[in-house]
Amino acid sequence: MADMLRCLALLVAFCSVPPRAAADPLRDRALELMAETPLIDGHNDLPWQMKTLFNNQLNTVDLNTLANTHTNIPKIREGRLAGQFWAAYVPCGTQYKDAVRQTLDQIDLIHRMCQKYPESFMFASSSQDIVEAFKQNRTASLIGVEGGHSIDSSLGTLRTMYQLGVRYLTLTHSCNTPWADNWLVDTPSESPEHNGLSDFGLQVIQEMNRIGMMVDLAHVSEKHKRNVPDRILKKVRDKKGIVMVNFYNDYVTCSETANLSQVADHFDHIKNVAGPSVIGFGGDYDGVTRVPQGLEDVSKYPDLVAELLRRGGMTVKLKPPWERTCSGSLERWKRCGTR
Repeated sequence: MADMLRCLALLVAFCSVPPRAAADPLRDRALELMAETPLIDGHNDLPWQMKTLFNNQLNTVDLNTLANTHTNIPKIREGRLAGQFWAAYVPCGTQYKDAVRQTLDQIDLIHRMCQKYPESFMFASSSQDIVEAFKQNRTASLIGVEGGHSIDSSLGTLRTMYQLGVRYLTLTHSCNTPWADNWLVDTPSESPEHNGLSDFGLQVIQEMNRIGMMVDLAHVSEKHKRNVPDRILKKVRDKKGIVMVNFYNDYVTCSETANLSQVADHFDHIKNVAGPSVIGFGGDYDGVTRVPQGLEDVSKYPDLVAELLRRGGMTVKLKPPWERTCSGSLERWKRCGTR
């Protein structure tokens, strides 16, 4: 009887083991693809979270255990994030005050993140650095400055930031600069001052082109309220640029709720209008308050890639269009001639 009870107990224990989830061959393919080709995201605001939550004191936080942000090291690993442009962002309220100093503080923070976690992050300032970091299974860490007010209308400051590793500049944030109009001039809340760019604004673009700093148009005016019009998508394609899709719910669906499939709809639209070569990822994690269901944090990139593969189809000899998306920004950067 005792033996029978032990056998029954063993049977009950065996039967109570939950069944494994059904395998998803496209997610498996996504992971294979991300092991072959670096996925690079164009915008993450973890540095701003470090400033607001910890006053940039990295000794008071552990990115291996940080739990209340979209981004930490375990989530980056799970998300197979090979390259990340960290945003050096300071608010528009710093314009005409200490925007340059505060931006330098954020640039310094990104460098210190790489120094504190060398096993996870490798500072990168060129496409070759991204490739090397990928070989070492580290996340290539790059810098973008989010807002033209950060240079205080100084080409010398622009060049200095380039020397510190900044590789793109967002021309405006949600405020006009003395040389560029922001997206709010397309709403009743602000009036245009420069009809786009002033003469000095054109000089800024020319200097960025000369030194090899990418031009980010994310917050500029074009009567689209942050969504890129089809005619501009085609211009981006013709100029061999890239559009990195933002995951903020309010931009994905113009409402407070969204899901992964609706984000993929944006990828589909861009592909249909301008082709897959212009598409990239620009999640804006830790810079937005609402993210889609299924894309709750940076660990979810493989799920999005799997959905894109599901929509794009699979072939034996040719990679589907979405397989080129993962490396799109790297290829653009090579062509940009960034040194």
